[in-house]
Amino acid sequence: MRIITTYDGSHTVYHPGTDDHFHSIYGAVSESMHVYINAGFKFHPSRNVSLLEVGFGTGLNVLLTLKQAWSDNRRVRYDSIDKFVLPDEITDSLNYSGLSENINKGWFGLIHSLSWNTDHDITNFFSLRKILADIHETDFSRKYDIVYFDAFGPDKQPDMWNEEIYRKIFSAMNPGGILTTYSSKGEVRRELQRCGFIVEKLPGAHGKREMIRCLVPV
Repeated sequence: MRIITTYDGSHTVYHPGTDDHFHSIYGAVSESMHVYINAGFKFHPSRNVSLLEVGFGTGLNVLLTLKQAWSDNRRVRYDSIDKFVLPDEITDSLNYSGLSENINKGWFGLIHSLSWNTDHDITNFFSLRKILADIHETDFSRKYDIVYFDAFGPDKQPDMWNEEIYRKIFSAMNPGGILTTYSSKGEVRRELQRCGFIVEKLPGAHGKREMIRCLVPV
């Protein structure tokens, strides 16, 4: 694995096993802000949300959500599932903590140092549980208002992009819930619709024409 500087100055990580990057090379932070924070977290009206992230990866989405929750004074219970953990030498070298004066410089290191499979209060309004597990073998006991679907791409990690996974997630979401993902492939949209989601296409982040936002019927 190696760290790459993307077009907006933020880092991403190249994963040789999937021949893919954890974030867009056109801008790691700008992509996460566009797809997950703006189209997902900020779009949901509740002041108290339960959130599931599929693909903890570099921890960037956690950091940006924490920053936004702090700015908006929103209460968040954040679960993030992944079956792989990046080595410390990679996460310690990522430049996310220095990208904004509005980010507590200790948050990113804390996010990665917290133990897995345990609830931790990062602040009095934000709790994090990192779940070290295979989502195929996981039954969620919580219900979620927001889901960030951030697995490697359908062509790189096809076992993550199928109806089995989408139905598992749909059944774990509250009515009125929101799922966002950077992918807009036609088969992904159709499978999500078959699972019960209301699917809409939105303009994608820089370098990608479209993305998907899904709604759970009320």
